[in-house]
Amino acid sequence: MISTRPLTQQDLPGIWWSGSPSHLRSVAKELERCDRGEVAYLVVCEDGVPRAKGAVDFCHPSGLPTLGQLATDPEHQRRGFGTELVAALEQEIVSRGLTTARLGVEVDNEAAIALYMKLGYRAVGVETDSWQAEGPDGQMREYQAVCTVMERGLAHPR
Repeated sequence: MISTRPLTQQDLPGIWWSGSPSHLRSVAKELERCDRGEVAYLVVCEDGVPRAKGAVDFCHPSGLPTLGQLATDPEHQRRGFGTELVAALEQEIVSRGLTTARLGVEVDNEAAIALYMKLGYRAVGVETDSWQAEGPDGQMREYQAVCTVMERGLAHPR
């Protein structure tokens, strides 16, 4: 059975596939913003087991609600979990009376770009993004990426 619900601190060990230990610490810190309504984190589960997770940031510097930290367990990709997650995050946006969703995806992530285009997103620009990432040796480094910025109007159903 597939279900979607808010991501909780208790889910963090079950989403080990979404990133390094430092990434999971970052997600734990970001969950604190949920209580203030600044961000909504969701998880898509299969029989109670997390298969995809992501967030929508309502305080993004762009001024638009922005989807981010989208990840699907690699062993369960191409089974609709990502599509379910994006739809649920978009519903969070619509429930606040907002009508546009934004996201950034690394320009070389062709599979993700194809999925977002299939879901109605269109490329509106390119930007550079950076964040701290943990390397295989456990050392923190600044990771830089060139991202395709994509948007979708939510006033029209799919």
